[in-house]
Amino acid sequence: MAEEAHRTPAAQISVTRNGEADQIHEEVFQRDVQRSISSGPITSHSHNSPENCATTEGVIQVGPYTGAANQATTPTVVPSPAAASRLARSISDSQEEAQKDALRGQQKGGAVVLADDMKGPAIEKLELVRKWSINTYKCTKQILSEKLGRGSRTVDLELEAQIELLQDNKRRYEHVIKLAQTLAIQLGQMLLTQRQLGDTFADLSLKTPELHEEFGYNAETQKHLAKNGETLLGAINFFISNVKTLVDKTIEDTMINIKQYETARIEYDAYRTDLEELNLGPRDANTLPKIELSQQQFQIHREKYEKMRNDVSVKLKFLEENKVKVLHNQLILFHNAVAAYFAGNQQQLEKTLKQFHIKLKLPGGDIPSWLEEH
Repeated sequence: MAEEAHRTPAAQISVTRNGEADQIHEEVFQRDVQRSISSGPITSHSHNSPENCATTEGVIQVGPYTGAANQATTPTVVPSPAAASRLARSISDSQEEAQKDALRGQQKGGAVVLADDMKGPAIEKLELVRKWSINTYKCTKQILSEKLGRGSRTVDLELEAQIELLQDNKRRYEHVIKLAQTLAIQLGQMLLTQRQLGDTFADLSLKTPELHEEFGYNAETQKHLAKNGETLLGAINFFISNVKTLVDKTIEDTMINIKQYETARIEYDAYRTDLEELNLGPRDANTLPKIELSQQQFQIHREKYEKMRNDVSVKLKFLEENKVKVLHNQLILFHNAVAAYFAGNQQQLEKTLKQFHIKLKLPGGDIPSWLEEH
């Protein structure tokens, strides 16, 4: 009795109605303890008395009870709910930390080393951002210094003159296109008025017998003028289409190359200025690597600039040949069509359109008018 009174309640086990130990609960608890031992920091010791069984913060000490030989059952230590909860949290935290370490890698010298599958793309993006930032800073500095008159710029006098001439011609060609479009709109409105006037004269010719011939002559005149005007309008629209293609596609494509050349020129001057500033400074163990790196970058941008300059020079040469050929044909077409129209030479006007393979699609051309039917 004294021994049972001295034993802690946690060491007592439940019994069945027959006085036998509840082996089911004991087996379940032993399995749980065994699983906890493999997952968390649980230490196991053997004790000679149940008084030695105790729980500490984060550690549960368990062991078989070795009592008197005539004792019917072996006592088992049951952990308290608070200790079990702390044990579960400790296991969960350990598993989370293990997963984080697997993703991030290991910590060395206070620096976190990323895993191999994450390290490559991240470093590449950072390197691209760094290079872009440095290049943008240098180019912006160069542009501002040029606008303020403090920095020097590389100039190819012959190429710059060709570029300025092309830009000026492009503006003039665009102005010619706008004027030709205005002429085509006005001519179209005049043709509409002539057709309406011719129909009105023809109607009056039928309804006014005493002026039948006079109204008839005017109706025929307006009819022929409208027909010739439609031919001229077709020639003008063909002229507008070809010149517009020359300006919006051929010349614009060359202008894109010129913009790329200008960008390469700014980068070249920016790195050239940077190298010159480093060469003017002291040369020691700290500056020599910087000078060597700047020399390499300068060489790279120099080669890029020279390549773009040669490409633009060749492009301008081919553009000039193509421009002369296109404008030569279109100006002859425009002149012959306008001259034949105002001279009233319908045959010459139609011949001009056949010479340039222009097919007219006249409004209502498939359906004959009521004058042609009669």
